[in-house]
Formats: sequence, structure tokens, C-alpha cells
Amino acid sequence: MMNRIDTMTLGRRTMRFLLTVCFSIVFFHGQAAAVGVDGIRIWAAPDSTRLVFDTSRPVRHRLGFLSDPFRVVVDIDDVAAAPRLVQPQPQDRFVQRLRSARHGDTLRVVLDLKKHAHAKSFQLKPYKRYGHRLVIDLYDEDEAEQESLPPLDEEATAPLRDIVIAIDAGHGGEDPGARGPGGAWEKDIVLQLARRLAARINRERGMRAVLIREGDYYLGLNQRIERARRQRADLFVSVHADAFRDKRVKGASVYVLSERGASSAHARWLAERENASDLIGGIKLDEKDEVLNSVLLDLSQSASIEASIDVAKQVLRSLRAVSRLHKRRVEAAGFAVLKSPDIPSILIETAFISNPEDERKLLNKSHQEKLAASIAAGLRAYFLTSAPDGTFLAARKHVIETGDTLSGIASHYQVSLRSLREVNRLRGDKIQIGQVLTIPRARAAGRGGGNRSSGG
Repeated sequence: MMNRIDTMTLGRRTMRFLLTVCFSIVFFHGQAAAVGVDGIRIWAAPDSTRLVFDTSRPVRHRLGFLSDPFRVVVDIDDVAAAPRLVQPQPQDRFVQRLRSARHGDTLRVVLDLKKHAHAKSFQLKPYKRYGHRLVIDLYDEDEAEQESLPPLDEEATAPLRDIVIAIDAGHGGEDPGARGPGGAWEKDIVLQLARRLAARINRERGMRAVLIREGDYYLGLNQRIERARRQRADLFVSVHADAFRDKRVKGASVYVLSERGASSAHARWLAERENASDLIGGIKLDEKDEVLNSVLLDLSQSASIEASIDVAKQVLRSLRAVSRLHKRRVEAAGFAVLKSPDIPSILIETAFISNPEDERKLLNKSHQEKLAASIAAGLRAYFLTSAPDGTFLAARKHVIETGDTLSGIASHYQVSLRSLREVNRLRGDKIQIGQVLTIPRARAAGRGGGNRSSGG
């Protein structure tokens, strides 16, 4: 009798133990499966909007579309708690507002749209300061197709066109770049510098600037090159603020592409850091890199690099007047953003944002203007002697306008008054409004003056 009771008691205890173990397994498995959504970020570009979910691990999600009104629905399974929602900026072309709701363990985020849009999603693995991310991109299908096509605008090849300089502010959006000891982000400073540089270039006769990135949003490195090509740029200038482990390091540097290896250990380290932007912003490795492939096949790359070196030397020489130089020669490394086979390209590290003194200077508006002016002067100095055929500076024509003087024109183009008279067969300094002067090629280039003119 006792044996039977002991057996029954042991059976009950075993059953209770097994049930406890099963419950614990189910409970802890459910706890481990819960996804933490730490935050949502939204970035609006001129032709797209990106929504980024910071998650604790890869997620199961679904993307849906609704019309009347237009909406995109994002469902994420097994979410522990709903995150705080952010709202888009008024200038966002696509998203009107964000809403969220819980359906059991599923988080639903609804994007109320201003217009019809296409959407795609992908996930990114952790990289440096970033954890797992779910990315939703909104875009117009027509504009996405046009992105890969050059604008076949006949006016772009008309005689006496402006030289087009693409100004690329590095980083942007969820890729902030380096951070200074005072808290300044590289992406913000270089965008300010790019805008000032574009304004300076647009004041120059025969030159026109286009901004690759006009706001705080992410662009892939090859997207930047492609946008420059669509604008038929004659030069690509990428603007950055350097960073290094040693906060004592300071000064400006100018870089060009090297396919034979970096010119210094720091140049190699810097190229690896800048090229990592696509790991932050999200570039799928299975996408075919047509621009990079063309670099490997197109023999014009060598000519592009030679022109890049000449431009870089002029800019470095000009920067010396307003900034301490980190390197007194042009550096070279394998920067992905410089790998355009048909556009000379340079990368300017305006200072070390990791150095407290350099960071303070970069935040100073007056210093930003000086940097922009010196870079613009270096670019102008190069194009005064090496302007592409068919451009106003190559043609070297000047139409006389009210207020022009012969000596002022000679000073602006940095040619002698005597040579200006000889080329145009002038016996004195008398000129007339509407008269077209031929400008002799300058022997030595430098900074020009500020008379206004137009091409003829």
C-alpha cells in the first residue's frame, strides 16, 4: 500500500515539475521573441522619404498599400511596446503624418500620404553605433526611373555654357559622420559649407554650382555620383570634416582617387571610414554597381584622375591662405565617392572636427565664408587655364556692360592690360556697351574681381 501511495505521489510531483518546465520554456521563449522598437526616425529628401525603425533584432514585418486616401501600412510582429512616434516636416513631399496602433503583439504604423508613392523595405545589420534597423523608402516610380538616365537637354551642350561644379556635402540623415568634442555633427557643418561654397561659385562669371545634397537626408555614394552626372557636371567636389583618434591632429587636406593604394596610412584609414557610409545608409551587396564597373573598364579614368590632381593642387594652394594644412601635398586613396570615370573629382577635408580648436572654427560663420571663398578661388584658378571646350571661360569672351572699364576687365581675368589691348587691336582704353572682347589666356591664375558680365 505504501509503495502504491509513494508511486502516485512521485508521479504527481514529476507531472508538476514537467508542467513547470514547459511553462517556463514557453514563457521565456515568448519573452526572448519580443522585439524592442527603440525609436523611429524620418528623413525627407527632395525626391524620396526614408523611415527608419531602430529594433533590438531582425523583425518579421509586412508592407501594405491603401488608397482613397493614400496610405502605407507597416506591420511589425512580436513588438514588446509601441515606440514614441515622430512626425514629418512640412516640406516632406510624401508623408502627411504617422499613426500607430497595437493589434495583439503586432505594431501597426500607418503613413498617411500626401500623394501616391511607391515603397520598399529592407533590413540592416548592426554597424558601429547603429543596431538592427528596418528601413522603409518612399519614392516616385517615374523619378526613380529617371535617376539612372542623363537629362538629354540640348541646351546643356549649347555654346558658351557655364562650367558646372557639383558640390557634395558628405554624410546626411541617419549617417551623421564624425562628431566633435563640443557636440557638432559633421553632416551639419559640411552642409553649411557646401551652401556657402555654392553661393560663392554662383557669383563667378561662367561658373554654376549644383548641390548634390540640399538637406538633412542620406544619399548612397553612387547616388551622389549619378546625380552629378545627370547635371553634366564638369567637376565633383565632396566636402567633409576629418576626424581622428588623436584630438591634437588638426588642419585641412585635399584628396583624389587612387587605384594603386593610399598615399599614407591616414589616407587609407580615412577612405575606409568614408566608404563605410553605405553600410550605415544601407546598400544591398547584390545590387550591381554599374558606375564602379565602368570605372574598371573605362580608360578615361586616368585622364579624370590627372585633371583631379591639377584641381586639387590649386584648391590646396588656395586653402593655405585661410587654414592650417594637415598635409602640404595632395593625398590619394580609394574613395568610392570619387570613382566617376568621366568627372574629375576631389574630396576636401576642411579641418579636423575631432580637434576642439578646428571644431570651433568650423562652427564660426566668418571662418566658413573664408573657407568657401578660398575653395572657390582655387576652382576658378584651375578653370581659368583648363576650362572645357564649349564653356564661357574656354571661349574667353566678355560683353561690355555699364560700369565696365578695360583695366577692371584685365584685373578680373588676371591678364595684362597690354595683352588685352593687343588681342582686341585696341589703341586706347575706350570701350562701348555691347562690345565683345576676346580675353587672352591667363599665364598665372588667381583670385578675380567682382565686375558682372555675360557671355557672347
